[in-house]
Amino acid sequence: METSIKMSSEEAIRLEDQFGAHNYHPLPVVLARGEGVYVWDCEGKKYYDFLSAYSAVNQGHCHPKIINALKEQAETLTLTSRAFFNDTLGPYEEFITNFFGFDKVLPMNTGAEAVETAIKLCRKWAYEKKHIPENEAKIIVCENNFHGRTTTIVSFSNDPDARKNFGPYTPGFIKIPYDDIAALEAALKEDNVAGFLVEPIQGEAGVYVPSEDYLKAAKSLCEQYGSLFIADEVQTGIARTGRLLATCGNCTCPEKNCSGTPDVKADILILGKAVSGGVYPVSAVLANDDIMSVIKPGQHGSTFGGNPLAAKVAVAALEVIKDEKLAENADRLGRKFRNEMNRIIDNSTLVNAVRGKGLLNAILINDSEESSTAWDLCVALKNNGLLAKPTHGNIIRFAPPLVITDEQLASCISIIESTISEFQSS
Repeated sequence: METSIKMSSEEAIRLEDQFGAHNYHPLPVVLARGEGVYVWDCEGKKYYDFLSAYSAVNQGHCHPKIINALKEQAETLTLTSRAFFNDTLGPYEEFITNFFGFDKVLPMNTGAEAVETAIKLCRKWAYEKKHIPENEAKIIVCENNFHGRTTTIVSFSNDPDARKNFGPYTPGFIKIPYDDIAALEAALKEDNVAGFLVEPIQGEAGVYVPSEDYLKAAKSLCEQYGSLFIADEVQTGIARTGRLLATCGNCTCPEKNCSGTPDVKADILILGKAVSGGVYPVSAVLANDDIMSVIKPGQHGSTFGGNPLAAKVAVAALEVIKDEKLAENADRLGRKFRNEMNRIIDNSTLVNAVRGKGLLNAILINDSEESSTAWDLCVALKNNGLLAKPTHGNIIRFAPPLVITDEQLASCISIIESTISEFQSS
């Protein structure tokens, strides 16, 4: 009888280095198991996950309800393509459109695919409904954005790592500063503008939170000039910021689950990541009939988009968000986290500031973007049992699963505080 041989972390890293493309620079930890807010490495060391797979695991690792949905459907029917109907897609489409308050959904798999879908949808709407001359449509985007790494998306990125030597670039985009209403209005006044694509909070840019009324003002301007407001909530959506959607803003819903009127209702909403709780690649583009009706058979789609596994997993994942009141939990514990970080910062020369909403937060390290300080601090945090990752050189993002408890958060804050203290004195 064969017995499985447990792989060491060292061997796992060696194999990736030898056989995988070197397109990532991971923290030196090899994860083998996850449950709730915890992950374990190959040697059995336990860590708090404070990244949540870039906010894909909002419901916690291996949530039983989501895993059971996956198992049950995996034993029944996994893939039909869209050449045929199946008995799970329609119920899922009804569920998710009611959940977020739209007429229609176009199901895809990854966040980048969903962004590409939204771009195509916006352009087609512009030609067929706004009557912009064909091939002339422009979409406004923001500097320091992160919407994925496809050819079209990197074409409007200003990140040199994302762009260099990947041209020629796709035309049709106007770049403006983020959180600049005057710049947005100036761009909207240009000819043939179809829409404005924006992240409610710029996650990869270092959890950059815009001014209080920025999104409301931006939506109002888009309405004024007849352009679509497209919200990329792949990272900020699904309760991460203490609301069902970041565009909900300062809503008055007691459970923060969009039972009332949001601050901003996007014309096109882009979702991914936590739509499946990190269990399966699921993304979605939502819009009302007047926009989605421009897409006809054969014009856009995906073999795996809307497959039975995805449909069942997504319904279960979204039910967890509502049933376990994770938006409310993120709002309450996010406030607590930032208060505690500000207390630590008051006694620190290493950390300058904390910013964020809900449980999407970041601390700013008192060093240059070119320094290794943030990386070294993340390695120290790892050694002390907490996993986080730097972005933009001197910023560390903190985004635990939304199922985290008060006691677990207190333990994590203690780890962060002691690590900063040790790091400063070393």
